[in-house]
Amino acid sequence: MKKFILSIAIFFFFNCQSFSHVDHYAKYNYLEYELFRNDNSIGYHKYVFSRDKDNLSIKSEISFKITKLGVDLYKYFAKSEEIYKDGIFQSYTSTTKQNKKDRYVKIDLDNNNKHLNIDGSSYKGKANKDFIVGTWWNHEIVQAKAQISGISGRIIEQTVTFLGKEDVKIGDKTYKALKFNFKSSDESLPDSKKLNTDIWYEEDTYLWIKAAFEKTGYWEYRIKKVN
Repeated sequence: MKKFILSIAIFFFFNCQSFSHVDHYAKYNYLEYELFRNDNSIGYHKYVFSRDKDNLSIKSEISFKITKLGVDLYKYFAKSEEIYKDGIFQSYTSTTKQNKKDRYVKIDLDNNNKHLNIDGSSYKGKANKDFIVGTWWNHEIVQAKAQISGISGRIIEQTVTFLGKEDVKIGDKTYKALKFNFKSSDESLPDSKKLNTDIWYEEDTYLWIKAAFEKTGYWEYRIKKVN
């Protein structure tokens, strides 16, 4: 019961703190995360925040590879750009190379500000403008009924559960964190398509500090550098 009540309180707090995306990340210029698989460092994910008055551009790059006995078994590289004007989402584009497979997505807000248009390697069509691209840096994703894959444009309906407060130690720093679980609402999806990810946000700033999930191993994103 206590966790249920706290969950309601946290969601109410997020809803009341109606920061625009530009204002909330005004003090951040660069975020870097280290990616681990089974506690072995395998790559990075970097975000660069650029501003022009109330307009915000976020460029992202992620790269990792899985090796065994000196042989590359899996390689992944992606670049993306996310645009906001006056705190309102405008567009997102990304290209991804998974081994030899190419994937992409282009998302933009329609001219009448009524819906999103998606052109992706997995989905093409319209989407609710309140859906959020699943890039995790934006804490408002905890309120969204669905997220959009930043790789292929697939729409993932989600159930978000607040799991409580935790102290998270990364390197020499301990963060006071809020922990959430994101899970696919559609239980009929094959396991390879299901979302089941834990995300930690710093309690006072809502900075994304950690992510964890299991898929052919245990994966973690851990914040490494903040400017």
